[in-house]
Amino acid sequence: QVQVVESGGGLVQPGGSLRLSCTASGDIFSIVHMAWFRQAPGKDREFVARYEWSTRSPNYSDSVKGRFTISRGDAEATVYLRVNSLKPEDTAVYYCNTRGYLTSSENFDFWGQGTQVTVSS
Repeated sequence: QVQVVESGGGLVQPGGSLRLSCTASGDIFSIVHMAWFRQAPGKDREFVARYEWSTRSPNYSDSVKGRFTISRGDAEATVYLRVNSLKPEDTAVYYCNTRGYLTSSENFDFWGQGTQVTVSS
């Protein structure tokens, strides 16, 4: 019903930058939020950033605040994550989570397949 697709990951040197993209498509009535999580090898998935659609407000985890920026794209149901000053500990698979409504009362919560970010010299 709803497809969530991430892109933009890759291999980058420490201190480098990337822009990750996430687009949700399908029979979407409205979006509540689009968020980024990440999961490093052997670790639990952790929250990175979230963009609230109604208030147009971003939220960040303390570990990325000041280095990462989440923004809403011009296209419907698109969000970006600009990741700056990357550190080796930012290496992870980055996942996009989208929550919203299929109708005025039926909600949804979907994840994308993830995009790999590797920070290494």
